[in-house]
Amino acid sequence: MAFPLPESNPEALNLDPRPLARLCAIIERHIAEGHHPGAQVAVARHGKLALFRHFGEARLGTAATADTLFLMYSNTKVVTASALWLLAEEGLLRFSDPVAQHVPEFAAHGKDGITILQLLTHQGGFPSAMVPSECWSDHARLRQAVSDFTLEWTPGSRVQYHPTAAHWVAAVLVEAITGQDFRSVIRERILMPLGLEREVVIGMGEADLPRAAEIYDPKQDGAFVPRAAENTAAHHAAGIPGGGGYGTAHGMAAFYQTLAHGGMLGGTRLFSPRMIEFVTRNFTGDRIDDYMGIPMHRGLGPHSRGETPVARGLGTIGHPRTFGHGGVGSSYCWADPTSGVSFAFFSNCRQTEAFHNQRMDVLSSLAHAAILPD
Repeated sequence: MAFPLPESNPEALNLDPRPLARLCAIIERHIAEGHHPGAQVAVARHGKLALFRHFGEARLGTAATADTLFLMYSNTKVVTASALWLLAEEGLLRFSDPVAQHVPEFAAHGKDGITILQLLTHQGGFPSAMVPSECWSDHARLRQAVSDFTLEWTPGSRVQYHPTAAHWVAAVLVEAITGQDFRSVIRERILMPLGLEREVVIGMGEADLPRAAEIYDPKQDGAFVPRAAENTAAHHAAGIPGGGGYGTAHGMAAFYQTLAHGGMLGGTRLFSPRMIEFVTRNFTGDRIDDYMGIPMHRGLGPHSRGETPVARGLGTIGHPRTFGHGGVGSSYCWADPTSGVSFAFFSNCRQTEAFHNQRMDVLSSLAHAAILPD
């Protein structure tokens, strides 16, 4: 299947090319300064690709290409959550349902009242819970592992980012309702209908391993350090639902085009407009996310810009309805439904949050600055 976004150019899509040129120049400068070996960036509007570029090296000594798959880290969360949106569209769950309604053993240790909405908005109460790697490929053990999670605080009483735990529960929910591996559901029900199964990969097969960029820590003694935990075939195959997917920038720009346009990409409708409006609402108001230290305006997967002075990743000057997600120290993807623009940036170094937050505010704000009225 052909890539779903026809190629265009900024001017044809009412985008000012000057901020986009500055954006690309900053990415090139950051690579020259040694902040990361390689990167991709993409900007799309109205179902067409305005910009897609790759930079530097996917792995040290190997150039990045248009086909390079970058570790998405927590950008994966929105893709995973979209499987639950689809099941809600089909009447197989309600967001007000307790998780334990579908996974009865999850009720253990006082978790019986946690709703799917609380789960996806990082209000579940078990942010530090972990799934051992031996459970990644054994889904009966995975279900038991998430059921054994214990609470750190009363569900709904706080907003605190759950780095991986909540979306392991989401994966188990998908499997409990469908009877299928969550990775297969995402591939067959979300990515394949959109024509994105080669561009967004949750659970990487052996054939795609050569396309995968390595992920690095910042330079030590002048050299990038590969991250041992992530650069393994087992990690690639697991498709960790909260942070282990891989993607291209133009693939995620296309995914967010679907969301920017009310659930439709090209001629394929995946979600209803009302569903997209609902899951991208701000369900946590201006409450502080205790992990991030600022309001995150959580939706059921993505977070939104909102109207607070400080934003994470989506660009200070972005429209309040802009929504998206980041990947720790390395990436951000978002959509602005008011203009029809989507944006994706990936790099292959897990930089410090201080650098990453400043970098993404600049890059995202430049993308917003390019948006001209239709």
